Amino acid sequence: MYQLLCPDAMPESLFDIDFDKLTDLGIKGIIFDLDNTIIPWDSSEMCPDICAWLTEVLGKGFKVSIVSNNWHSRVRKIANRLDVPFVARAYKPAKFGFRSALATMELGPEETAVVGDQLFTDVLGGNRLGLFTIWVKPLTRNEFVGTKIKRYMESWVVRRLRAKGLIR
Repeated sequence: MYQLLCPDAMPESLFDIDFDKLTDLGIKGIIFDLDNTIIPWDSSEMCPDICAWLTEVLGKGFKVSIVSNNWHSRVRKIANRLDVPFVARAYKPAKFGFRSALATMELGPEETAVVGDQLFTDVLGGNRLGLFTIWVKPLTRNEFVGTKIKRYMESWVVRRLRAKGLIR
């Protein structure tokens, strides 16, 4: 079970993701989580630096999709700004949202990475399908109360994973 919670990469931030490495691994598409990964949970505004960075990702030839557990209207607003497909109410770690994004991008799991800030949704869901998983630190500490509870459990799991030498 612990292996399903182990990310393949843990950069300090979005800006530290190694796209050359992803290309070398055959990655052609990236699924992004929305809240606290590319925008703060309590905001509908994307930081201009992240918006420019995502535009650069698209410019490098990567296909991009957003998969979120949030409501359709919220996810659509950000996805439309970037002109990328999205899946809302994905119920991650369920496979549905990830599979839908893969179908939209016309890519297989071995060609796709998922980037998110939560082990129990983004990393677990991506690993269940064989995606390359990238776990980033949340943009803010302000979060939905349910996420705060998951963070507590996440910290417990991370301590175990580190003790077993499965993550740094």
